[in-house]
Amino acid sequence: MPQGRRHGSAAPPVRGADRIGALPDPILQHVLSFLPAQAAVRTCVLARRWRHLWRSTRGLRVVGLDGADAVQGLRKFMDHLLVLRDRAADLDAAEIRFDRFSVADDEAYVNLWTRFAVMSRVRDLTLHIGASSYLDLDNLPLVSQHLRVMNLDGLSLQQKFLDLAGCPALEVLNMQHCDISVGRISSRSLKHLSLRSCRSNSNCWVHVSAPGLVSLVLLRFGGTTPFLENMALLETARLDLSDDFDVCFDYDSDENSVPFNKDDSGDSVLLGALSGAKHLELVSAFQNFVFRRDLRQCPTFSKLKTLLLNEDWSEAPDLDALACILKHSPVLEKLTLQLFTNKGPKQEMKMKGSYSSAERPAAISEHLKVVEVQCNVVNQGVFKVLKFLCAFNIRFSFE
Repeated sequence: MPQGRRHGSAAPPVRGADRIGALPDPILQHVLSFLPAQAAVRTCVLARRWRHLWRSTRGLRVVGLDGADAVQGLRKFMDHLLVLRDRAADLDAAEIRFDRFSVADDEAYVNLWTRFAVMSRVRDLTLHIGASSYLDLDNLPLVSQHLRVMNLDGLSLQQKFLDLAGCPALEVLNMQHCDISVGRISSRSLKHLSLRSCRSNSNCWVHVSAPGLVSLVLLRFGGTTPFLENMALLETARLDLSDDFDVCFDYDSDENSVPFNKDDSGDSVLLGALSGAKHLELVSAFQNFVFRRDLRQCPTFSKLKTLLLNEDWSEAPDLDALACILKHSPVLEKLTLQLFTNKGPKQEMKMKGSYSSAERPAAISEHLKVVEVQCNVVNQGVFKVLKFLCAFNIRFSFE
């Protein structure tokens, strides 16, 4: 019978292996790059090996913590970080994020930290200011051979900053809640552009020049509607102009005429640039006249496969806008109509339609396979649209 341990004897201590410390330096630096800069620097006290790891991380995240007056609280820390960081270490990502700032004192520091990130050859740059007022970025050209992605939120942007000719590798630009005081946003390399809840106080349209653009998102843009220039490679676009208000400078004596912007040249503002897209979502508002203006010289959407429209496209008594865009979409395969009303129930219902015979009208795409009507109540407006579509031998069934 085996002997037992003596009463009261302690088991030998079990030493856990330092699994994190066993990782190679590049892996540890990769992990540190996801931490706020303050936390990453604090790891220098863990052991001798950790003393300098933070200096060469591939990520820099300057974020306000605990709701404090973040920028002022980080000034001294960032002064040391900018001096001690390894200048030879490129940045994969840099994030500067604050919920508060002082206009008088803090803007210069945020601009300095932004330029430091660009000089560190950053590839993915995020500037997020969640305060109630916009933070002004310096009106200086942005020059980087390495920058590929830029996310801007809560900033006031000037002309030179958004002339992106100095960023030949930039492919993704996302702007949200930004004040855009420019006449042109231009980039030959840009492939994906998103403008969400931005505004322009300019008296002229903001021209968007991005000939290589593949996808476009333009949602709730305040002020004059952006003027979209040639986008021959565009594949997908999502536009919601329900909050747009184009400044009207003059009126014709004819009460049926449409107000016009002072740089109105008669060219298509939106639809011309979108005519080569394969997938479109178009949401307008009754007071927005840009779509109605463009429809007077509606282009042919020669590649359009899927189209989503909201109830505003059925506002006209004879559904002229809907009829026009269907007539100019010869290869359309799927049409989705969102006909919701605030007065109805919240529950959504769907009706799917398809051709009921082999004979298809010439006024609508012969490739059209699915027509989907989404609504929360079948009111007079929905009935009018269904009647219009049934005239093209399309029959519906409820899901």
